[in-house]
Amino acid sequence: MALRVHLHRAFLFTNKIEYLNEAISVLRDHFNAQGVQRADSSVLFRLIESLSTRYDLLRCGEDYNELMQLFSTVASIERLRTPDWFLISCSWAGLARLSGHSSTLAAYDCAMSLMQDTLTVAPTLDTQHFRLVAIRDGCKSLPLDYASYHLSTGQLARAIETLEDSRALIWSEMRGLRTSIARIRAKDSHLADTFASVNKKLEMLTFQLTLSLNSNGDGRDGGSVTMGPFGRLVMKQQELLDDRNKLISQIQELPGFENFLKSPSFDNLYSAAARGPVIIINHCRWRSDILILSHNSPPSLIPTADEFYGRATKLRGRLLGARKKNTWALDSAQYEDALSFVLKELYELVGQPVIKKLNELSVPEQSRVWWCPTSVFCSLPLHAMGPIPSDDGFGPPRYFSDLYIPSYTTTLSTLIESNNSGSHTLGKPSILLVSQPGPTLPGARGEVKAVQGLQTTSTKVTTLISAEATPTTVLKGLRDHRFAHIACHGELEPGKPFDASFKLFGEGRLSLFDIVRSQLPDAEFAFLSACHTAELTEESIADEALHLAAAMQYCGFRSVVGTMWAVVDGDGQGLARNFYKQVFSDRQEGVSYYERTAEALRDAVKILRRKRDVTLERWVNFVHYGA
Repeated sequence: MALRVHLHRAFLFTNKIEYLNEAISVLRDHFNAQGVQRADSSVLFRLIESLSTRYDLLRCGEDYNELMQLFSTVASIERLRTPDWFLISCSWAGLARLSGHSSTLAAYDCAMSLMQDTLTVAPTLDTQHFRLVAIRDGCKSLPLDYASYHLSTGQLARAIETLEDSRALIWSEMRGLRTSIARIRAKDSHLADTFASVNKKLEMLTFQLTLSLNSNGDGRDGGSVTMGPFGRLVMKQQELLDDRNKLISQIQELPGFENFLKSPSFDNLYSAAARGPVIIINHCRWRSDILILSHNSPPSLIPTADEFYGRATKLRGRLLGARKKNTWALDSAQYEDALSFVLKELYELVGQPVIKKLNELSVPEQSRVWWCPTSVFCSLPLHAMGPIPSDDGFGPPRYFSDLYIPSYTTTLSTLIESNNSGSHTLGKPSILLVSQPGPTLPGARGEVKAVQGLQTTSTKVTTLISAEATPTTVLKGLRDHRFAHIACHGELEPGKPFDASFKLFGEGRLSLFDIVRSQLPDAEFAFLSACHTAELTEESIADEALHLAAAMQYCGFRSVVGTMWAVVDGDGQGLARNFYKQVFSDRQEGVSYYERTAEALRDAVKILRRKRDVTLERWVNFVHYGA
């Protein structure tokens, strides 16, 4: 192999194809000598890499055929199907699709499977995230590419299933450990209890490993685990994973449980649109499409122009660039112009065709609609697209949220769970109010008064303020209240999503990791009146949705109000007062209070928007997630 390294280096320095040819010959001889079943992974990897380089240069048919054979060989050898081969399988899928090869479907399936493996073999949440970041280019584009492939062949249902399988992978892995066992217990109580016990041990062990690794080092290199206390815990985790897989197989043998914990089918995902249309945007270099799920019709496909992909990418770049350039002057005319341009372009790119299709589907204005974006659209304010021209050309400017009541969902499964989990309680909820007023957050006192004023409407409000608000007291309070209102500083840690946090008393932090460890079965709604609670940093993987708003949903809250950016301190009091006034009005009797929050936010934001000198940034900032 040393000879191959020297030959390849000589090719890079001289660009002489003879050196590359000789390197390929050496690698091919090694591979043939070892045999398919005993082939060394590094030899196969280098042979594929070198052949790909030569094929890109010469477009030789023989190299192409050999590459396709080698790709299939890797896929057929179970011991080689490791995360290290993920990027190779992505190359296989891209090349096969470009040439119309018969292995295209198999290549995509192989790559998707390997992407899932990057999580199941990672012992901590941090290493799971690290491994996704390490394969960022592949894991960002692969699911979108595969979905677009299905769309190109008219398989809309398969495309929706593909997108669902590939989004919020870390959340999905953790959510699987909290699977309800009620139905299983009705069939086999012993099996149900054993499964629940293994799940609980696995979840606790994963959190223990994360805390252990972070306390002894960075824990984000995803490297090998040495034997010792930590290594023994990893071995115990693997044993539990093996036990869990066996139990899942046993459960799947029960009548009616054949699809238990398998990827949800379209028939199940379709129920996400039971309360209103769900709009999915697949942002893909091959072809971009907009899909609309509606409860009373098959999924609708809105093809887009060739320029759609590039324009959307530029819009996100322009918005983030303007925010960086105007970090300390987000009320400047320059930033206002940039945000205004983005909203206008979004309406032309997405809003116009979506509104037209919603009209064709007979979806009346003022209906609930959910956005389920991918890629760059996860950072773009779809709920505020506009202005939208009025029919008569007169009147104040209108935006998407004037026509419909918009919410977001990270996945279809998350929305289904938000709508279906637990019993719907119609009684007035108690509210946990958490706040840290101070010199840098003077407006929080007015916001506290606005929420505390709800006690005059027979709504119980428990206040944790200043020294009373510690991570321990806040977590305990969250378990005892159906509603939560958090008014304090929110902080991001670029590249470390599980360290995003709410700043509490002193140096106290309630981190995303702390929230994830909690289980809040009675939780219904959280108002996160803090900065950056639904923001994705540039280092984030957009489709993983690793932000505080998603964490609140994961641990039990069915509806969440979050913020895309920093919050203007003085806006909290009026927004909270108008929001809760509508939530607790008598106008929607028979509707659960948490289900009123999307419309209440939309209307409270409209009031904020009408105030004099309010910039676009201030009202576009607020977003609703969930039911």
